[in-house]
Amino acid sequence: MPLYHNDDQAMLAETASQFMAEEGAIAKQLRHWRDRECKDGFGHALWKQMAEMGFTGLLVSEADGGLGMGHVEAGIVLEEIGRNLTPSPFLASSVLAATALEAGSADLKGRWLPGLIGGDSVFAVAIDEGPKHRPERIKTRAEKSGNGFRLSGQKDFVLHGASADMLVVAARTSGSDDDAEGVTLFAVPKDASGMSHDAVRLVDSSMATHTKFDGVELDGDAVIGEVDGGRDVLSRMLLAGRVGAAAEGVGVARGAMDRTVDYLKQRKQFGKLIGEFQALQHRAAHLYSEVEIAHAVTIKAAQLLDAGSERAELMASVAKAKVARAAGLAVREGVQMHGGIGMTDEYDIGLYMKRDRALQEFLGDQYYHAGRVAELSGY
Repeated sequence: MPLYHNDDQAMLAETASQFMAEEGAIAKQLRHWRDRECKDGFGHALWKQMAEMGFTGLLVSEADGGLGMGHVEAGIVLEEIGRNLTPSPFLASSVLAATALEAGSADLKGRWLPGLIGGDSVFAVAIDEGPKHRPERIKTRAEKSGNGFRLSGQKDFVLHGASADMLVVAARTSGSDDDAEGVTLFAVPKDASGMSHDAVRLVDSSMATHTKFDGVELDGDAVIGEVDGGRDVLSRMLLAGRVGAAAEGVGVARGAMDRTVDYLKQRKQFGKLIGEFQALQHRAAHLYSEVEIAHAVTIKAAQLLDAGSERAELMASVAKAKVARAAGLAVREGVQMHGGIGMTDEYDIGLYMKRDRALQEFLGDQYYHAGRVAELSGY
């Protein structure tokens, strides 16, 4: 498969690029909501506009009212979100939660998907239970209670948790905390009695929560997929999210690089544009090559995922680890080449560093995924 976009994908990329640059720009969205200490961290009006563009239902099947596109297309939108640092629930709602809901019953999909497609609903996923992403260990419990379940435990760093109309929650219905089997996914509505949120603002100004479940009563219809059979659904959801996070990371890297190159073309020192200094040219060229490699491996991961390849899981971790390194390089070089002013809030380059820091940790950092690459490769 070629590591570039076909004509339809190129058209989508052009549309998404123009839309995010105009409507999702840093001054219009990120700085606007950050400076007002918005409790959601994003604008619902923009989310509605994204729905009108068809973005929110990209991965939802046509039978369920969506566009039925693939992860390459979702990655195109996410890259532009990253390039413009556009705060939105797209990754959590339209990629992670939408992927989980594919395994839901017709009634469950009928309840939640129309709101997503129309831009009226926001979803969150509650997986992690500690400071690091370790989905292999799940101790939140869902015990049988009448015809349903009683949910107890805590999830940490639930992105958009307090803003979500529904949370996809991974809980253990049998076995010990470290067992691969015995996990079930639940669609928990925001008004569930016994659920509480402790909201925190992350370094990139996005909002997350530590969410507690104190005997939350759920009926059997809240189960996504099969009881005790949620590990496969969870794995598919995480796989989609990791590829999506890598695509957004590529956008963050590109956005930081573009602003840095523009600065090199404008800033003068010793009577010359600093972009004329060979040392900075070499660093910029090296950065460009690293970002292009990260972009290529991310497209490959998305293509394999769309094709249902067994190698998709390996390539997703390759992409997540590689993008973390490339984006980290892009934001560090950006701040350094801007000089001292790069550390101030006056310039946007520091915002890219903050977003990169949060995104690297989301769904596993580079060390977690480097370990997965080794494990999946037989080491």
